Amino acid sequence: MLELIAGPCSAESRQQVLSIAKEIDSIKGVKWFRAGIWKPRTRPNQFEGVGEKGLPWLNDVKKTTSLKTITEVAIPLHIEKCLENNIDGIWIGARTTTNPFYIQEISESLRGVDIPVFIKNPLNPDIKLWIGAIERIKASGIKNVYAVHRGFSFADNGVYRQTPYWKIPIELKRLMPDIPIICDPSHIGGKASLVKEISQSSINIGLNGLMIEVHNSPENALTDSSQQITPYALRRLLEELIIPQNSFEEINPIFTIREEIDSLDFELINIINQRMSLAIEIAKIKKEKNIPILQIKRLDEMIIKRLEKTHGTILDKGFIKDIFESIHQESIRIQNEIFKDK
Repeated sequence: MLELIAGPCSAESRQQVLSIAKEIDSIKGVKWFRAGIWKPRTRPNQFEGVGEKGLPWLNDVKKTTSLKTITEVAIPLHIEKCLENNIDGIWIGARTTTNPFYIQEISESLRGVDIPVFIKNPLNPDIKLWIGAIERIKASGIKNVYAVHRGFSFADNGVYRQTPYWKIPIELKRLMPDIPIICDPSHIGGKASLVKEISQSSINIGLNGLMIEVHNSPENALTDSSQQITPYALRRLLEELIIPQNSFEEINPIFTIREEIDSLDFELINIINQRMSLAIEIAKIKKEKNIPILQIKRLDEMIIKRLEKTHGTILDKGFIKDIFESIHQESIRIQNEIFKDK
C-alpha cells in the first residue's frame, strides 16, 4: 500500500489549513497532512512561513480529521516545538540534508524520541550524502525513517523544476532496501501538469509513496503556486494511477526475460573490458611517442559517430552520450596508470 502525504506547500492561516485538510481527509488512502511552517527561502524578504503559531493549526487538523500531521524542520528548536504541539512526523528538507553538521544536530535532538522522520535527498545528486543523513538519523534511535525523492538541481533541468534522475533513488533502493522511498512529484515537476506523470513514473520503479502539494486555491498560494494541485485533482490522480499488484517473481515470463538481461549485461562487461585492453595498447604507444593522453578532437568525433548510430533505435541520445563519456573517462584513468609506470 502506498504511503500518501498531501497538503499545502505552506500553512497560511488556520482556516486555509483546516479547509484543505477536511477535503483531503475524504480522499481514500491519504494518511498524512503536510504543511510547511518554517519555509527556507533562497532570498530574503519573501514569505518564510507563519512559524510557530502555525503548529496549533496542525494540531487542530489531528482533532478534526483522521489525518496524521507532518511539517519540515531544520534545527533542534523546530523539533522541540513540533513535539510540544503533538506533530506526528517531521521531514528534513534538501538544503538541510546537504549539510552533515545540521543533520548531526537534528540527530542528537531526536535521541529518545519516537517519531517518523522523512529525509529528502540533497540538492546535488550525491547518494553518499543522502545515505549519510539516513544513517545519522537512524543512529539516534529513530525506527521509522523514510527517504523522500524530490529531484536534483542541475544546470539544465529541462522541463522539470528539479531533474528526477531516477538512477539515484533506484540505487538507494538497492543499497538500503529496508528504507521506504517516497516521491515528491510537486518539487520535481514544478508544474501541476507534470505531477501525475512523475507520480506514475515513481510507482513504476517501485517507490513506496507520494508527497503531493495540495491547495484549495493554488493560484493564490503564498509559495510554489504553480506546482500545487487542488483536492479534486488529487482525488482524480489517485484514482487514475496504475499501481502494480504482482511481484516479478510471480510472473514467470518476466523472470525469464530478466535472466536474458543478466546474460547481456555480463556480455557488455566483457566487451568493455576488451575495449579497455585496446586503450592500454594505445597508452603504451602514446607514452613511447610522448603524445598527450587526452585528445579532445578524437573524443568529439567518437561521441558524434556513436550518436549517429542511435538513429532508428529506441535509445535516447543523452543516455548514449553519458555512456560513452563515462567509458572515455575510464579509458583516460587506465591510460594514466600506464603513464605512471616507470
